[in-house]
Amino acid sequence: MTAELIARVRKMTKDDLGTVLAWRNHPSIRNVMYTTDEISMGEHQEWFKNREGDNKTRLLIFEVNEEPQGFINFRDVGRGGIVEWGFYLAPDAPRDNRRLFGRVTLKYAFANLGAHKVCGQALVSNTRSTRFHKILGFVSEGMFREQHFDGEKYHDVEYYGLLQSEWRAKMADEKGPA
Repeated sequence: MTAELIARVRKMTKDDLGTVLAWRNHPSIRNVMYTTDEISMGEHQEWFKNREGDNKTRLLIFEVNEEPQGFINFRDVGRGGIVEWGFYLAPDAPRDNRRLFGRVTLKYAFANLGAHKVCGQALVSNTRSTRFHKILGFVSEGMFREQHFDGEKYHDVEYYGLLQSEWRAKMADEKGPA
């Protein structure tokens, strides 16, 4: 008998700083970010302090069976429920939990934040992220050519969007006939 997975999204706290920093500085995550330098705990604490009081930003932790397995950042970018997200899963998170991460996180955005649309972006070279967005139902909304300079070369950035109506239709399709 397989144990039931209980997944949820909760607010990030100061107690999560060490865990999130370790994930962010892990080479598998750091190497696909806009900033690839290792971040110090002091920089990380300052970042958290600056965002903690910002009512337009939500810093969240994805948990499975009360074990932290991912980080999510939602930021209001426009009127009418348009939010932008950024995320990463823990380097040691089970691969099977990726789709669960997407479902629970997007459900939170549409149900709890009242999002009309979730926007995302990824360096085109970050094939895991570009593939993940497409699996979740995001639509490519454009390519910004040579949009990011990493200090050595330019990178293309792909922009994605997922409407609440598209999300609902996808979830209904995946549940199948009643």
